Amino acid sequence: MRFEKAKSLEEIVSIIQPNEVIGSEYDMVYGINEIHKLESGDISFVDNPKYYKRSFNTAAHFLIIDQKPDDSTDKVLLICDNPFEAYDRLMRYYRPLEPLQQKKGHNTRIHESVILEPNVVIGNNVTVGKGCYIQANVYIGDYTVIGDHVNIQAGAILGTDAFYFKKDGQNYQKWRSGGRVVIHDHVEIGAACTINKGVSGDTVIGRGTKLDSQVHLGHGVVIGEDCLLAAQVGIGGKTIVGDRVIMYGQVGVAQNLKIEDDTVILAKSGISKNLKGKNTYFGYPAAEVKVKYKELATLRILSRK
Repeated sequence: MRFEKAKSLEEIVSIIQPNEVIGSEYDMVYGINEIHKLESGDISFVDNPKYYKRSFNTAAHFLIIDQKPDDSTDKVLLICDNPFEAYDRLMRYYRPLEPLQQKKGHNTRIHESVILEPNVVIGNNVTVGKGCYIQANVYIGDYTVIGDHVNIQAGAILGTDAFYFKKDGQNYQKWRSGGRVVIHDHVEIGAACTINKGVSGDTVIGRGTKLDSQVHLGHGVVIGEDCLLAAQVGIGGKTIVGDRVIMYGQVGVAQNLKIEDDTVILAKSGISKNLKGKNTYFGYPAAEVKVKYKELATLRILSRK
């Protein structure tokens, strides 16, 4: 999540109240992000020594951390007893819960050419570009950005909270979702699709991509341009899908994967690892279609013996 205007470290310190600050106290903070989404000037957190070195090698300029590390680093460190709680407090401060009291939130910009059918609900700080057609009973959550000539069919839900929790003993603590949904031009979103916003970054649908009914995209998923996703496809959080990818009905994709350009995935397949582009895949776990069909044929032959 990038701030519209940079924040002073002094302001950040006043919110989370760390035990100690190591490094320059006069620097500016440009965003809040998780470790895999970091950009220069961002603040993030780390609360496990095995991830210290990885955190020190990111683009983050500021780290909320639970103790002074043995290794030297050029990061500005904010020492806190509970880094996750401090990080989440920042997210809740800069992305506070603002329940809607009407069908259109504040600071929302909708182009005059947009067609809105009855019972469309649009949250706060939303942008909708020209030539869009949004059918009845669609929900568009806070900070969603929709490009030009986007069609959204009835009952679709965009910008809901990330399904993202931190284990705390026997319980799960919910992260505040401060990211966005960003939909580029000429996208089609089918009826009853559900698209989660990112935890700190964006869930993105590229130009010209088409979603059938009841497709689900998890938090931080990035879909490339001119993709086709058939009914009941589900994609786990933070997975990146390239351009011109086709997924047939009921394909399931695990989280944190990368699917390269021009990949085709046949119906009911389960994707549990990264996929190379320009290939067709099938099965669970999915494999190249020629390999999978050969395996199935071999099993049929063996079963006759």
